[in-house]
Amino acid sequence: MAREIRIEISDEAYAQLQRAAAEKRLPAETYAGQVLDADLTRVRFVEGARSFIGQHAEGFAQRFGDPASRSATAA
Repeated sequence: MAREIRIEISDEAYAQLQRAAAEKRLPAETYAGQVLDADLTRVRFVEGARSFIGQHAEGFAQRFGDPASRSATAA
């Protein structure tokens, strides 16, 4: 289900939004929604990656070694 939000931005930011949307041949409102959705998706990905690293970094390092020891042996 799609939701509608209302935000206020400066005239300068809106002009920039319109230019970016025009390059994509989209209405400014549609483009803003896509940008916001992509940014939130990125935030969820980064949070998930950090969680994964926190849960599995020690086991990975035990199995494959940590990057510092691998770069020392590669030199």
